[in-house]
Amino acid sequence: MSKKGTWKQALVTFFSPLVLILGLRWAIVEPFVIPSESMVPNLLVHDHILVKKFSFGLKVPFTDTWLVRWGKPQHDDIIVFKYPDNPNVYFVKRLIGLPGDKISVNNGRITRNGQLLKYETLADSEYSFKESRPDHPGHPVIIHSQPADGADMNFDVPEAKYFMMGDNRDNSSDSRVWGYVPEQNLVGKAWMIWLACEETLEDARFICDPLKMRWKRIFNFL
Repeated sequence: MSKKGTWKQALVTFFSPLVLILGLRWAIVEPFVIPSESMVPNLLVHDHILVKKFSFGLKVPFTDTWLVRWGKPQHDDIIVFKYPDNPNVYFVKRLIGLPGDKISVNNGRITRNGQLLKYETLADSEYSFKESRPDHPGHPVIIHSQPADGADMNFDVPEAKYFMMGDNRDNSSDSRVWGYVPEQNLVGKAWMIWLACEETLEDARFICDPLKMRWKRIFNFL
């Protein structure tokens, strides 16, 4: 084989895995690490999650322009999106309001299109509730304040925008504070926890300390 052919083969061998990884990250799944307590108890700090980027379609690489669309976000999906005020920052929240929805929030409790969601107290804490609706099994949320403590906050979700909230209702900066999420900011639907730990390594915050793993959370689907 010629020297030129050897170089070509070496380049193909080197770049093929890189192209595959970039392609998977662009179109299929992308990993994220949970940085805050806003989605407690369902997502904890240092949970490593995989996000299905193909949930709603495909975007032109390295842009927010849709190439092709298919699925639509649904109520109560856990969504990763670009923060509206800084697209270089990624947030993860629960989708509460779709375009056209009328949302009312009274100290963390949600009324959607005139229907108050159901709240059942869970046994592990007086502040833990199961939030559900007739066509959805529900999920746990944390709410410290009482319904009568404050006035309702009312929101009319515009077209092509979404209303997001954290499950840790009194410890979440979300659409109640900074407004709606544009459709083009959606990254994908949270799929599973593939790694989880109590602490990360001091010199590499994105790597779990192997001695402080949360083994029971690994490979939990969301």
